[in-house]
Amino acid sequence: MPERLAPGDTAPDFTLTASDGSSVTLSGLRGEHVVLYFYPAAMTPGCTTQACDFRDSLDALNAAGYRVLGVSPDPVAKLARFVERDGLTFPLLSDPDHAVLEAYGAWGEKTMYGRTSVGVVRSTVVVGPDGTVVLAQHNVRAKGHVARLRKDLGVDAA
Repeated sequence: MPERLAPGDTAPDFTLTASDGSSVTLSGLRGEHVVLYFYPAAMTPGCTTQACDFRDSLDALNAAGYRVLGVSPDPVAKLARFVERDGLTFPLLSDPDHAVLEAYGAWGEKTMYGRTSVGVVRSTVVVGPDGTVVLAQHNVRAKGHVARLRKDLGVDAA
């Protein structure tokens, strides 16, 4: 199982393709706080709940200086459909070979309904303006996660 990042670690740089076809590079966002949330699959119930919670909290997060990026192993075309279907207003990034998921400790063994499998471990990593990890949360639940994250970051409702 990949090692998980912890506060103070340097966030691994990456370049991934976004749902709109553009390239997003983490180092290109230096100077900003970046919320990277890693989720298993676009358009599934839990992932839809989480994405819509981020969408609905985006104004408050942006006002507090946080940029939100979602990362999954889904192909770009599926991410584009997800953005369109649910009116998502932040980039979703495609990591089909799960290299970034692995680098962030968001890929590994997990147990669901008593069955063990290997895949995306629902996680959120907040990267500070200097490129270091500020907060790392793994094995989070889709429902209620964004509210907890906002509380942990001190971000009030907009």
